[in-house]
Amino acid sequence: MSSWIEVLNPKVQFRLGNVRHALIDFDGTVSVIRQGWEDVMIPLMIEMICEGKPPTPEIEKEVREYVDCSTGILTIKQMQWLAEAVRRYGIAQYTKSPYEYKRVYNERLLGRVGGRLRKLINGELNPDDLMIVGSRNFLEGLHRRNVMMYLASGSDHEYVLREAEALRITQYFDGRIFGALDHTEAHDKERIIQRILGENNLRGDELLVVGDGPVEIRNAKSRDAIALGVASDEVKRHGLNHSKRKRLISAGADLVIPDFTRYKDIIGYLFRT
Repeated sequence: MSSWIEVLNPKVQFRLGNVRHALIDFDGTVSVIRQGWEDVMIPLMIEMICEGKPPTPEIEKEVREYVDCSTGILTIKQMQWLAEAVRRYGIAQYTKSPYEYKRVYNERLLGRVGGRLRKLINGELNPDDLMIVGSRNFLEGLHRRNVMMYLASGSDHEYVLREAEALRITQYFDGRIFGALDHTEAHDKERIIQRILGENNLRGDELLVVGDGPVEIRNAKSRDAIALGVASDEVKRHGLNHSKRKRLISAGADLVIPDFTRYKDIIGYLFRT
């Protein structure tokens, strides 16, 4: 691995230079507004499964492993898993609906997220203070090359729009922003990838998928798109997160970067310039 890019699939070098469209994951790849969401979701899941009783090591391990591997999917799907786990363990007297679990999760997470957004709006923070280093320049670089970009997140659509606007990046996507919608999976990343490829009659090497989670990377590889993994440290906003790197490798990423500090080199490599 060089200091800025790791080529995991050597064959990808013969497929570069043709990117016309790019699907960009939002949370953890570009934005760190929701940094620490796992610290909200894991305790919530354990609490709901155990209903106040001390969790067993088995429960803690299963919850942590599930949250780790499900990074990037729609929140409602994570809550569907939670409802199934509550029923399976049978400790809690009642099982809530996935939508009720999601409501509780959003309430707890938004307490943390709301403070960061207020600081952005009040000018206490600059938008780049809540973004992975170099990500704005990376988006700008793709935009200058006339790449049609799409922003996707497993978080609710209204929140994704609000947070993308606060970071001042909506102009790069021209309305092509996809967050989760209740009662439909139309904005599931797999479906978005299928739609981009089908509606634009693209070959796999004409679509770049960029993300920090295994879900979008697996979705990209299943459709033969180019998969760029971002093993980002969401606390420091730069540098390599080794746990994310392992997940991205397991998911089949073609390339892995720690952040976008070397955005010119990354874009140059993707376009073979």
